[in-house]
Amino acid sequence: MPDSCRLRLNPTQQTRYDADARALAQSRIADLATLGAASSIVMIESLRSSLDDALQLIGELIDKT
Repeated sequence: MPDSCRLRLNPTQQTRYDADARALAQSRIADLATLGAASSIVMIESLRSSLDDALQLIGELIDKT
């Protein structure tokens, strides 16, 4: 995220952004071929939650402007 956008995030929003970015990074490095069904479901649910939170965060930032 560009520094100009980060300046507008409050500490709670920054924490949420960092957690969402971590979830995405972890999914990118996962070897999908070796994941079992349960692990795949957990990863998908984590990504769904992160996407939902990211969209809420974007909405909060839009509402501030």
